[in-house]
Amino acid sequence: MSEAVPAEPEVLITTSGGLGRIVLNRPKAINALNHAMVRQIAAALAGWSGDDAVRAVVITGAGERGLCAGGDIVSIYHDAKDGGTGSREFWREEYILNAAIANYGKPYVAIMDGIVMGGGVGVSAHGSVRIVTERSMIGMPETGIGFVPDVGGTYLLARTPGELGTHIALTTARLSAGDAIACGFADHFIPSGKIEQFIDALSTTSVQEALGAFTEPAPASELLAQQDWIDAAYSADTVADIVARLRGSGVPEAEKAAEQVRSKSPTACAVTLKSLRRARQAGSLEEVLDDEFRVSVACLRSPDLVEGIRAQVVDKDRNPHWSPATIEEVDPARVDAFFAPLGDLELGLTPPTTTTGEDQ
Repeated sequence: MSEAVPAEPEVLITTSGGLGRIVLNRPKAINALNHAMVRQIAAALAGWSGDDAVRAVVITGAGERGLCAGGDIVSIYHDAKDGGTGSREFWREEYILNAAIANYGKPYVAIMDGIVMGGGVGVSAHGSVRIVTERSMIGMPETGIGFVPDVGGTYLLARTPGELGTHIALTTARLSAGDAIACGFADHFIPSGKIEQFIDALSTTSVQEALGAFTEPAPASELLAQQDWIDAAYSADTVADIVARLRGSGVPEAEKAAEQVRSKSPTACAVTLKSLRRARQAGSLEEVLDDEFRVSVACLRSPDLVEGIRAQVVDKDRNPHWSPATIEEVDPARVDAFFAPLGDLELGLTPPTTTTGEDQ
């Protein structure tokens, strides 16, 4: 059976004034990414890379709610439930796109206004020019659905100050504009009311000149101000030890964080912690994406992915029944199995040998 053709294009791709424009165009779904959208973005970037008429690329989201709420997890739910392979191939092309964005030879300007979650981070936070606004709400919510941060998210999270990334991943904390800049997910703050003017300016001036004209000091990061107790707790070697430290800290925010971690998939949290520790030692984004691909494919066989999406998105009862139910019951050998090589199915990315484009 052929897929229904959307009434409107799901990605609007145009060129004007020296800019290649990518507009994610599923506003009712907060521009959630599907496989076809990933392919369209990748094709546009490939075409513009050798086009001298395109000086820079700008990615935005249609509607008022945000750039992108992540991947289309309802499709992933049905695929995992039915034992399909569609999600595996979606992730393969998505991660290749994430690496292409990170290595793009021209300025890649991501407007991270409003909600930017999961896959939305993958098409924005690897760019060379990352803009946040007072409306930005950025996060990696995967452990809440029995999944593990992907799209190069563990690479970014592992490189935050101290253990902030571990806290963000295990609690699914949302980042404000100030938090995002402090944690290395974004570079510049521009008020949302000035974004259209900024994009217009990119058509007539260089990226650096437009940034100089429109960027403002970012708000302070509340998360960075809490780094002392976060570092003390999340430097532990296991999720159980992290929760014990959080509960014993005497800090109200830490005790709240402990309960947030306990509510997430125990298996996903354990795999996430191992992913972050491995990403911290990795030599490149490509190496991390290869690792994330192994983990994501393994998640398709994990009962927690189907159960987490069911509880949060399908039935919306917000009452997932994790297997196993507690972090103490998670078998370390089972966690290790998520990282097993895939043989012929490996993603197989390699770092580029040439330097990437600087802001122009």
